[in-house]
Amino acid sequence: MKTKQLLGITIMTILILGGLYSCKSKQKTISASSEVGKIIENMPCEDAGRSDKKFFRASSMATSSDIQLAKEKALLLAKQRLVTLINSNTKSVTDRYVNESEFGDASEFEQKFENLTREVADETLNNIVITCEKSSVIDRKYRAFIAIEVDKEDIFNGINNKLSSNQKLQVDYDKKKFEEIFNQEMEKMAEERGY
Repeated sequence: MKTKQLLGITIMTILILGGLYSCKSKQKTISASSEVGKIIENMPCEDAGRSDKKFFRASSMATSSDIQLAKEKALLLAKQRLVTLINSNTKSVTDRYVNESEFGDASEFEQKFENLTREVADETLNNIVITCEKSSVIDRKYRAFIAIEVDKEDIFNGINNKLSSNQKLQVDYDKKKFEEIFNQEMEKMAEERGY
């Protein structure tokens, strides 16, 4: 009888200790996940930084212990993203334009054309418009959120003006065809982003 009681007490002790151990494990898991922090579904200015068929847009966020520095960093990052987006889009336009046109030396034209569009993208940063700017502070750390845009017409007109002034490229340049492809790529980009 004593053996049965001792065995029962031992089993009960094991079950209780096992239960306590599993509760501690769950507590550790819960506290570990709370260290991740709050997940932000929509960042401020994110929606204002989405491109559509009329505007190239970009948004960014930066952190600093100085509010002005956070704003400057956010603006710089947004400009970099905008230039990357413009270059990517105009590269697609250039590729399609070259493929759909007949050139004596397509690769030379394409290279010169890409260099020209990079120049235009860099120059259009002077025409950007800030569409959203917000800031927050947490534990003496400032966060700056920003969204910028540039009109697609500024990009197209810049490319058109550069091409028109370059005699070698102007020979192979068909403005109407290029504009058609450019607008198609803008619409494609807008569709991909849900606009």
